[in-house]
Amino acid sequence: MSGEDQLDHELEEPKQPHGGDYAPSVAERLGIAQRAGGVIVPVITTIVAFLIGGIVIAATNLPHGKEPWYHPISSTWKAYKGIFNGTGLNWLFPWVSGSDRVNAAFNLQQTLILTTTLIFTGLAVSFAFRCGLFNIGGNGQYIVGATLSIWVGASFTNLNPFLHVVFAIAVAGLGGAAWAAIAGWLKATRGVHEVISTIMLNWIAVWTASYLFSQGGPLQNSTNTAVPVSNDIAPGAHLPVFWGNPVLSGLHVGFFIALAMPVLFWVILNRTTLGYEVRATGFNVDAARYGGINVNKSYVLAMAISGTFAGLAGSMDILGWQFRFGQIDVSVVNIGFIGIAVALLGRNSAIGIPIGALLFAGLVQGTSTRNPAIQQVFDPSLAGNLSGIIQGLVLLFVGADVLILYIWNARRKLRAAGPRPAKPAAEGAA
Repeated sequence: MSGEDQLDHELEEPKQPHGGDYAPSVAERLGIAQRAGGVIVPVITTIVAFLIGGIVIAATNLPHGKEPWYHPISSTWKAYKGIFNGTGLNWLFPWVSGSDRVNAAFNLQQTLILTTTLIFTGLAVSFAFRCGLFNIGGNGQYIVGATLSIWVGASFTNLNPFLHVVFAIAVAGLGGAAWAAIAGWLKATRGVHEVISTIMLNWIAVWTASYLFSQGGPLQNSTNTAVPVSNDIAPGAHLPVFWGNPVLSGLHVGFFIALAMPVLFWVILNRTTLGYEVRATGFNVDAARYGGINVNKSYVLAMAISGTFAGLAGSMDILGWQFRFGQIDVSVVNIGFIGIAVALLGRNSAIGIPIGALLFAGLVQGTSTRNPAIQQVFDPSLAGNLSGIIQGLVLLFVGADVLILYIWNARRKLRAAGPRPAKPAAEGAA
């Protein structure tokens, strides 16, 4: 086994002493519990978050007058059923037919479009996490990628459609990488905390894009100067739609690109020297530096790769269904922050992130004011707030994974303890 393979093995599976007298330390037991909680904690977290969300629904639908006492429970059930149907996942049920199936197909297409974007932004957060960095700048990197996609998509109209799409995606990814690498460079050379720098870079991206699309701005449309929005990208720069109506934002091939990204994420981290250095740096900075790893280089590259994922997210939305970008769009972008929740719920894993992305995409789509099912049982003005509440609860409980694991294992400890044996009489007399 080579030296690199040996250290990689030790990073993943630390050796434990053997022998009948050995007892694992508290830290070791906690580490084992956290690894075992890789599946348990996200599931419990989601269930608890939705249960508390149900209490919010019940509280906003308290019975009045002669309404029966069970009305809040009934309203909560109907609201969650409406959210589920709003996601379009009921399309998977064969008994859904007719107009309901048509509506379910459209809703599912919208859910999967948002899932596509959230996979990218979730990976953008997760890759930095694996290097011990907190990339909170996904919003800014997304805006940079979207802006560059607009510029390329609305220009170079004589390019071959395939090359036009590839060029726009590549430029968006490089733009996001360069934007995030600034934070990595500041961390490596000046010790600036990445949370501070990425938040500042978010606002720089917001105001720069707002200027570019403003009235008289360099990227404002040339047909109606009263509207602060860009030109539409060329039809040749559209990502092909494989399910649904392209006019009604059908599901585009970016969905398959997104599904391939977790595989690439896993390969980079687990099968390349770069990934090994990133994980070693995230595991222990001092040990990585002592082992000859260029920690500063790892910081810059980890942030650049994270930014690439977020920049690609922006290109997927522009090329896949949005086709234009404007001041209003810039001001309401929050996809990077949802990506943080996706990464935490997915435990920064290649398998968990797509699942977390689907959950949050369904939650956003299902609580949309366009969903008539939820409007019948829940105040439409509060539907979006419910989505935010559940997202916040998921973040809260994922951050408290140690507490959840402790509660989960409490009954086992109580059973294992059992009644204490009585002391022998001779020992007591002594």
